[in-house]
Amino acid sequence: MATMDDDAIADAFVVQVPPYSVPVILEEYDSRWPDRYAAEAAAIRAALGATVLQLEHTGSTSVPGLAAKPIIDMLLIVADTTDEAAYLPALEGLGYTLRVREPDWYEHRCLVRRVEDGAPHSVNLHVFSPVLGAPEIERVLAFRDRLRTHDDERAAYERTKRELAQRRWKYVQHYANAKSEVIEEILARGLETRKSRPID
Repeated sequence: MATMDDDAIADAFVVQVPPYSVPVILEEYDSRWPDRYAAEAAAIRAALGATVLQLEHTGSTSVPGLAAKPIIDMLLIVADTTDEAAYLPALEGLGYTLRVREPDWYEHRCLVRRVEDGAPHSVNLHVFSPVLGAPEIERVLAFRDRLRTHDDERAAYERTKRELAQRRWKYVQHYANAKSEVIEEILARGLETRKSRPID
């Protein structure tokens, strides 16, 4: 959920930054999206074994009823994202490609699979470690959970997405940046809810 300018985008990409000068295409919620996540999750767990500390379906495709780009977002927690040898070769064996490396932002890594490259469906796999990435892990899960449980906020977020999808963007990150205001508003309430939960 980081807001990035063009220089930060260029620095983070492992390969040349792909342009995104095409419309953002949102699809109505597809009940197959959870099954696609489950298939990817099973393959990742089989490939990485105990290296997987946590694996979650995140992003808009994880929220029933929410229109989204048809890309499955996943959150993978490993002990240390900087130890790429511990997880990257196995994920590459599944067809994932390391797209983004961000040492200055929680040592985040993002790997992708794309339909246009022969994958059965498109995936963004975000990788964090539990210590360095803890703040962003909390934010991602709080935002997802808030949208899953508050219809009015989910509808407001979808309206924003649909309005922004009418514009063309140089990079997909610009589209993501433009959603940041409404995301932060919803997220603030989601984080407050998580803080107020009783401890089991």
